[in-house]
Amino acid sequence: MAGREPPARQSAADLPLEDDAQPGEAGARAVSAGTSVTAGHSEAALVRRQYRASEQRFRALLESLPKVAVQGYDSERRVIYWNEASTRLYGYSAEEAEGQLLEDLIIPDAMHQEVIKAHRAWVRHGIGIPPEELELRHKSGDLVPVFSHHVMLGEHTESPLMFCVDVDLTDQKQAHRELDFATRFDSLTRLPNRQTFESELDALLATCARHNTLLALVYLDIDHFVEINDAIGYEQGDRLLVELAQRLRNRQRVTDLLARVSSDEFVLAFPDLHRQEDLWRLVGNVQKALRDPFVLAGRSRQVTASLGVALYPDNGLNARQLIRNADVAKNRAKLDGRGALRFFEQHLHDELVYQHQLIALLEQALDNGELCLHYQPQVSAVSGRIENLEALLRWEPAEGPPVSPAEFIPLAERSGLIHRLGDWVMEEACRQQRAWRARGFTEQRIDINVSGHQLLCPGMLGRFEACLDDHDLAPQDIGIELTENVLIEADTSVLEGLRQLYHRGVRIAIDDFGTGYSSLSYLKHFPVTALKIDRSFVRDAPSQPEDRAIMEAAIFIGHRLGLEVVAEGVETAEQHTLLREMHCDLIQGYYFYRPMPGEAIERLLSGRVAGPGRQPG
Repeated sequence: MAGREPPARQSAADLPLEDDAQPGEAGARAVSAGTSVTAGHSEAALVRRQYRASEQRFRALLESLPKVAVQGYDSERRVIYWNEASTRLYGYSAEEAEGQLLEDLIIPDAMHQEVIKAHRAWVRHGIGIPPEELELRHKSGDLVPVFSHHVMLGEHTESPLMFCVDVDLTDQKQAHRELDFATRFDSLTRLPNRQTFESELDALLATCARHNTLLALVYLDIDHFVEINDAIGYEQGDRLLVELAQRLRNRQRVTDLLARVSSDEFVLAFPDLHRQEDLWRLVGNVQKALRDPFVLAGRSRQVTASLGVALYPDNGLNARQLIRNADVAKNRAKLDGRGALRFFEQHLHDELVYQHQLIALLEQALDNGELCLHYQPQVSAVSGRIENLEALLRWEPAEGPPVSPAEFIPLAERSGLIHRLGDWVMEEACRQQRAWRARGFTEQRIDINVSGHQLLCPGMLGRFEACLDDHDLAPQDIGIELTENVLIEADTSVLEGLRQLYHRGVRIAIDDFGTGYSSLSYLKHFPVTALKIDRSFVRDAPSQPEDRAIMEAAIFIGHRLGLEVVAEGVETAEQHTLLREMHCDLIQGYYFYRPMPGEAIERLLSGRVAGPGRQPG
């Protein structure tokens, strides 16, 4: 139909609106939907970027840990990840490791089946592998100690991944081994120490008990080792110890034990002894180890050692008892001189226990005022007039009888208590002299004995001078007596201190003259003012021409050197007459006076009692 007009198009305004929608609302919905899709895509991209960044940071973290080796394995235990720390720990590069089976790569052969079984149990049944210390295999074949922790990702899926986190324990294990060695062995000689030796000896004694065999324990102490260190240095002393340890080791039997138990002491155990000849042969081997000289500081030096021997089962049933008793025997051997040998005897132990108790009581005596000084006059051989007084230490316990100085002085020297005793004597003698000076007794000097141990103590001579000053005494008021051996062995600093006292006017006497080195040449070198002739020469001089000649020569030489001469131990009129005829200056002994307390001396000096004192008898 021509001329017919087409139907008019509907505008958007003409479309029916659903749900009473207003014009334009449908378009707004479409725009909103497009915006939501765009925003969703942006958020997903952001999450993916954050994940990749997080993964990169995690990988960077794994690569940056120098001691933490991390490996990843697929469900067949093939390597899918291998960080740089794993390369350093196991020796394989990442390229070498990837695709390799875990058990073929770092698992020792003996652990293969165990590792495979554990991995399958985790993948199939969810049974995790606990963290633990392991030794895994390096590329070189060496074992590497690690602490290994395991993590499973994608557990209960078709493609689980296992990651192993291994921490290298090499340094810790080495430190542990070094600590274990340090606690069980001597670092210098590489011998067992005392603790290890005791443990091994107890096990050896159990074997001896089962087989009913004997064992000998030898305790070796190098003589005067401190002097060796002082003379040529600690490095040479260490060389001596190492060489001696090697010599002893070379003479060991397979079943013998050897240890270094202190700086210069070794112990040796010899089991399976059947005859006395076996014992002497083995002890002789120890002595032979010292027979050849040691080359120290470029010189050959002969070294000796004191030996103490204890026997199982007679002298002890366990390690502690045997070591203690051999030590007791060794200490007694040291008193016998260089290179001595002693077997343990029960009375030695009993004596040692008594001595330890006596030292403890002596310390208490110092604190409780049980010590005092007695004084023995030295009189003119011609006139009998009292010239000087020797102070003698006495110990009178509150309970029990007096203890002889001959018993407690040597113990004090060995224990170190002599320094306290010496200071006490010095102080008490100065106090008493000051009191006598105040009472008008101004002529008699007090002499105190100084041992070698005291003289070697730093500052002793300085304390002596200070004590004089504290009591307002002159140097002539207190003298000192030393044995000639002390002077011979004194070092330069001690001799210089004695010279200072000498020049100040302090009287210095050589006690027990003639019993030491018997060399008179030192008299012109040392600062002395008097000689005291030992009582052993005085006692027999009237009947023994040899003693009389020695005594007369000593008096003559002393006078020619300008020294005062005192004779000790004078007990008879015959001895006194002989000494007076020889022109001896002073006499000291029971013939005139016994040692007496300060109160008795004061009465004597004041003339309230007659003198001289009675003779012994």
